[in-house]
Amino acid sequence: MQYPSKIMSLRQLMRECGFPERYLERAYRSPGQKFATKANPTARNSPILFDTDGFERWRQREIAAQERAQRRGMG
Repeated sequence: MQYPSKIMSLRQLMRECGFPERYLERAYRSPGQKFATKANPTARNSPILFDTDGFERWRQREIAAQERAQRRGMG
């Protein structure tokens, strides 16, 4: 997937790319991720910023894992 910008906020990804908020928050909270951070970690309401290259790699791994799980369930 192509993104309009290399760094995008959670709200931009929702508005411009159509991702649900819960999906983006799950990505942000996934253990070991290094592609999303708050603009100002000390501010409670600071926007979450995503490196879209890292997010896309994470997203593709998630899709592959879901496909493997579905195949295991069918057999």
